Amino acid sequence: MVDVGAKPSTTRLARAEATVQVGEKLTQLIADNQVAKGDVVTVAQIAGIMGAKRTAELIPLCHNISLSSVKVQATLLKTEQSVRLEASVRCSGQTGVEMEALTAVSVAALTVYDMCKAVSHDICITNVRLLSKSGGKGDFQREESKNGIVTEVE
Repeated sequence: MVDVGAKPSTTRLARAEATVQVGEKLTQLIADNQVAKGDVVTVAQIAGIMGAKRTAELIPLCHNISLSSVKVQATLLKTEQSVRLEASVRCSGQTGVEMEALTAVSVAALTVYDMCKAVSHDICITNVRLLSKSGGKGDFQREESKNGIVTEVE
């Protein structure tokens, strides 16, 4: 594990996203709250928060961080037939929270899959990625350009 003891404590923020392609039938079932296991959107949000809080237990050599805020938004995109997940994680500490944000959206995406797999296995988890991080020595922000190409801004 990396020693971060000499680093200053700063406010750290990270945002991540993931997309779960579910298809037409599941899109309608999720929209109508008719998935047998329950409310997919709400359960995915709760699972994402739980995942962020357990990151150090899941990722070897990842620091156990005292989180001050975890927000997970799950949005059903009917036209795209997908669920978009976004996490925002904040702490005041000596190391960043990007792994917590990425774990949050990953666990939320896996939860969507688990809740929907009885209907279809043609579910695809895509675009798990860091959107931004700030508060450390290497801030990062991913921006979508007008032509749809993703560019990285540091």
